[in-house]
Amino acid sequence: MSALLPYPLLTASLLVMWMLLNGLSVGQVVLGGIIALAASLAMAALQPSKPKIRRWDMIPQLVLIVLADILRSNIAVAGVILQGRRRTRTSGFVMIPLELRDRTGLAVLACIITSTPGTAWVEYHAGSGRLRIHVLDLIDRQAWIDLIKQRYERRLMEIFE
Repeated sequence: MSALLPYPLLTASLLVMWMLLNGLSVGQVVLGGIIALAASLAMAALQPSKPKIRRWDMIPQLVLIVLADILRSNIAVAGVILQGRRRTRTSGFVMIPLELRDRTGLAVLACIITSTPGTAWVEYHAGSGRLRIHVLDLIDRQAWIDLIKQRYERRLMEIFE
């Protein structure tokens, strides 16, 4: 069964997303199922290492924190845009030393940082564990370091390491 459907959760989530985007009809279910199955088989051909989740109970808490931060960041970026040039903004780069080494945890952290308006994942040095991000409105570098380490990295380490 695992040869036919190597990633059942991926297949199911892709099918659900397809249905949300295209509506519910027999043709869309069949087409979405074919695409989801093909994507699952393609993923199996890549042979990625399967993530080991240690604390499933921490995931909903992290999701709520990320959603709240994305909402808060959207409001802040909208304020920056609407204020225009009335106040000078300083954007910049912040180097963050990470203890997180799990590849899946790092990928999730990259998604979190990139999906939050006003920040972007720039580079990660695997040897030193240092992450560089770009911040649109940089006021306090240490506050950003503390935010990433306390709000995200600590929880991701609990989940994946």
